[in-house]
Amino acid sequence: MAATRYTDRPVVAPAVSDPLAPFSPAVRDWFRASFEAPTDAQSRGWAAISGGRHTLIHAPTGSGKTLAAFLWCLDRLTTDPSPIPTRERPGTVRVLYISPLKALTYDIERNLRAPLTGIALASTRLGLEPPRISVASRTGDTPAEDRREIARHPPHILITTPESLYLMLTSAAREVLRGVEHVIVDEVHAIAGSKRGAHLALSLERLEALRAGATDTDGTAGVAGSAAGRTTGTSGPALRGESSDWPR
Repeated sequence: MAATRYTDRPVVAPAVSDPLAPFSPAVRDWFRASFEAPTDAQSRGWAAISGGRHTLIHAPTGSGKTLAAFLWCLDRLTTDPSPIPTRERPGTVRVLYISPLKALTYDIERNLRAPLTGIALASTRLGLEPPRISVASRTGDTPAEDRREIARHPPHILITTPESLYLMLTSAAREVLRGVEHVIVDEVHAIAGSKRGAHLALSLERLEALRAGATDTDGTAGVAGSAAGRTTGTSGPALRGESSDWPR
């Protein structure tokens, strides 16, 4: 596994002529039918994310940061679908979304419905097999039966909080996280300088070690790349408790 390289200053992604070029046709068609054009945060974010780099997107509320982080993950799930789960191989979580604000977890699960439905319809129009992408959330309010269902049938996308991630990583539930490819950490500025932020950093290191142990190889306020996949972090001047800025 290649060593992670750090720079003294942030690397600013250059503007690109067609920010949607790296995406699959169905995802491009959905986005163009839904929005007039990508924002600057999305254009620069996708250039970095699609290149496989850990990415921090710092932009004002309303600039589409969360969609910028999610859309590449949805594209990967569309173009590289998971095998059909079986009793022996139930599958694994591939995209992990973490928010320090529990209210955002409910917003994100709801807001994902539009792109998931739109991408499926666009795939059908193009004569392609529509993706079957499952989403679930786990927070302190998640009923025990729902938590057991996540363990039995891991969703492709899991939405959670730093505290719930810690509980998963320190229990048998961690098995569903062995195949995580992308991590999105939203509103990272809300906890970056606190004990919660330090605790989350430790959990992310545990996640890397978990996946590295499973494969023997080698999701801040946006998307990144490491042993645990690519992590994207999103950050902005929003206050604690502010609702998600997606869709814009």
